[in-house]
Amino acid sequence: MTSQLFSPLTLRGVTLPNRIAISPMCQYSAGEGFANDWHLVHLGKYAQGGAGMIFTEAVAVNRIGRITHGCLGIWSDEQAAHLARITAFLRAHGSVPAIQLGHAGRKASMQRPWEGNAVLTDEQVRKGESLWRIVAPSALPLAEGWPVPAEMTHAEIAETVADFAAAARRAHVAGFDVAEIHAAHGYLLASFLSPHANKRTDDYGGSRENRARALFEVTDAVRAAWPEDKPLFVRISSVDGREDGWNLDDSVWLAGELSKRGVDVVDCSAGGISGPAAPRTPPPDGFQVPYAERIKAETGIMTQAVGLITRAEQAEEIVASGKADIVAIGREALSDPNWPLHAADALGHDKAFATWPPQYGWWLDKRRQSTGRY
Repeated sequence: MTSQLFSPLTLRGVTLPNRIAISPMCQYSAGEGFANDWHLVHLGKYAQGGAGMIFTEAVAVNRIGRITHGCLGIWSDEQAAHLARITAFLRAHGSVPAIQLGHAGRKASMQRPWEGNAVLTDEQVRKGESLWRIVAPSALPLAEGWPVPAEMTHAEIAETVADFAAAARRAHVAGFDVAEIHAAHGYLLASFLSPHANKRTDDYGGSRENRARALFEVTDAVRAAWPEDKPLFVRISSVDGREDGWNLDDSVWLAGELSKRGVDVVDCSAGGISGPAAPRTPPPDGFQVPYAERIKAETGIMTQAVGLITRAEQAEEIVASGKADIVAIGREALSDPNWPLHAADALGHDKAFATWPPQYGWWLDKRRQSTGRY
């Protein structure tokens, strides 16, 4: 039987060789927003591993939009040039290069996770990692003990919209074929959407339509700046996981509106509005897939499923049953960068190492012939 997971998918003028994407995963390893050898190797090994599409981590559209001092940026042409060698490598090895454009909002100016994943300490500031101004739809801190952000003015919102558009233009020049707007996990655009974080009383707050205005303006600006033949994704938190937050009915409505604005795929994650996006209790495998399934079924827009997709058979079922069009793996890929190649074997799609890079496949096929071991 032909594997649906390994069938191609054409989005506008871009064809994914298979339905496996590498999800954005922050590395907190840049210097002044510039990509370096770490990012080349980190992302490049997934192209060698057979992923159809590979997302960068969230790339900040302006300096204050970084989460940490180690986050990637694309607010300058020089930063885009550093990303270009990565896109060239990914494309040369058969993968579609994709970029996630983001702004951290009230989750900005914080520590790297392994340093504490909280507000920068006085000691870190003394060592040179200075705090910067953080902004949000409302002057509400992320949680107790976090700094209070400045409520964005209309001028600041307009400037941020322009920054997203400029970032999209630079991403095209840098060689990316897919762009994704990050509107999930409690970052800036997600916090505009959520009634938990957005208490504005102007035309960017109050009703659901008003709270979505900032995202719609960013989407329209990015779609206008992004080439017509290249697809646009939006990542959302399908649910905030709070009674006073964004819910799945809201997301179904939002997906329909985004489709009208030229969005091709909704990337369905969840959580993060008042802290880390990871659930506090261990969730079941594929716990976010039902969000992608309902949004796709009720709006007709393509969806990308993410969240504890760990087995080849599980990923195959998600695509083959029509629950989502693309599956994204993250931490599973950190553990096994060759996950797509191993999935192809498990599903009977490749029994002779034909999908492996020839530099690896030749050796492994020789081993199979001499030992009988795959």
